[in-house]
Amino acid sequence: MSALTLSTSSAAALRADAVVVGVAKSDKAGKADKARTAVVVAPGGEAVDKAFDGKLAATLETLGASGGEGEVTKLPAPAGVKAPLVVAVGLGELPDEDELFDAETLRRAAGAAARALAGSKKAVLALPVEDAEAVAAVSEGALLGAYSFTAFRGKKNGKAKSGKDTSAPLAEIAVAGAKPRDKAHKAAAERAQVLADEVHRARDLINTPSNDLNPKTFADRARAVAKDHELAFEVLDEKALAKGGFGGILGVGVGSAVPPRLVRIAHTHPKAERTVALIGKGITYDSGGISLKPAGHNETMKCDMSGAAAVLSAVTAAARLGLQVNVTGWLALAENMPSGSATRPGDVLTMYSGKTVEVLNTDAEGRLVMADALARACEEEPDAVVDIATLTGAMMVALGNRTFGIMSNDDDFREGLHEAAEEAGEEAWPMPLPTHLRKAMDSPVADIANVGERAGGGLAAGLFLEEFISEDTVWAHLDIAGPAFNEGGPFGYTPKGGTGSGVRTLIRLVERTAEGELG
Repeated sequence: MSALTLSTSSAAALRADAVVVGVAKSDKAGKADKARTAVVVAPGGEAVDKAFDGKLAATLETLGASGGEGEVTKLPAPAGVKAPLVVAVGLGELPDEDELFDAETLRRAAGAAARALAGSKKAVLALPVEDAEAVAAVSEGALLGAYSFTAFRGKKNGKAKSGKDTSAPLAEIAVAGAKPRDKAHKAAAERAQVLADEVHRARDLINTPSNDLNPKTFADRARAVAKDHELAFEVLDEKALAKGGFGGILGVGVGSAVPPRLVRIAHTHPKAERTVALIGKGITYDSGGISLKPAGHNETMKCDMSGAAAVLSAVTAAARLGLQVNVTGWLALAENMPSGSATRPGDVLTMYSGKTVEVLNTDAEGRLVMADALARACEEEPDAVVDIATLTGAMMVALGNRTFGIMSNDDDFREGLHEAAEEAGEEAWPMPLPTHLRKAMDSPVADIANVGERAGGGLAAGLFLEEFISEDTVWAHLDIAGPAFNEGGPFGYTPKGGTGSGVRTLIRLVERTAEGELG
């Protein structure tokens, strides 16, 4: 994990491999020649601009820079700058005179710069940090951008001819202009470090191939995390699941050589007045079961445990931040494989709640393991229940690859979760639960079928989960199927592969709950 420091020293005077400055688009007149200019140096970069005799913006324009969001331009540093390299990162449009750059713009810019400096030992970030919120955004973005997954790479892979390991993340980040003795700035940096650590934990789990991460090894990793952070821990193996009547989890995992697990991990605070239960889908590999996925849809299915990874990270973050709230995490872990013992389309499962489910499609397995975990979590009567899952391709069709959907049985709670996502910098959108879609899941042989109409499939999945929520329990469902795994190129602070989607939203929700803002 990259080290983070705050510094009041001039960015030009700090020794590092590179100094990062922000540049923005502007249609305002330049002071010197009163000519319109496309690029301006953002606040924080004044000392570096001075070393260029005030011509940094003009130099960047000559090199083709526009100041567009996420654009990165590298150029040699002049005399007067200790670092040998200057990295200009675009911030987009320059805000009005009485406004500041918004937090997410700063996060993405810092992340893009950190990614561009992979393999470097130290970078100084001279970005706008006018207040603690900006310090938090720059710190978070840089730490989140400084990520790589190298656990399965050979020792020589990624090394350039110079011997520099270009696969390694930026090792040290100094935020210039921040105040290490200011309580708000220091707290912002410390929280950013915890947040990034836990997002990276989730990313590492998601990126781990399924031959190394299965229900048993995932549970073992969760046990180690619980021990490290003094969290309560319990795991139900296949025998305990059978004794307890967890037909959904067992039905999904029965086709695999590795049996399923249900993990309970919890942070408790002696002064807590509220409890939040978080439930994560943990399908460590999803072949589709007997309803086998078509060719081209299997290669990234190690990511189908992203919800469980997010829950583990969120509970751990709550403990590390010492939040005055009780947080219980449930990891529903199974591997969905076709075999002679696998659940067949048409089979009926008796769930933990006692309801029966006709399985019409074994590739709609996530809702089965989640239903059991939800019913069990509700027995503890938490103040709110939130589940998170890579649940449906339909949600990707509706919202694309960067936005997750939020469904809830409580309008105020759904709005509160949406606000938490916006505050965290994650793209989300409130979705309805149309009751007319429920009828299509009627079964002639069981209480409910696990699929209904194709149209509105993401919403129908939410309605299915709602069937297993106890009466008067506030509940929300996050479908992160789109943003959980980035198959395209990296952008901002988001890497290729596992993203850790939902971790920051869950942490912010728990913080809001601790602050008495639970909707």
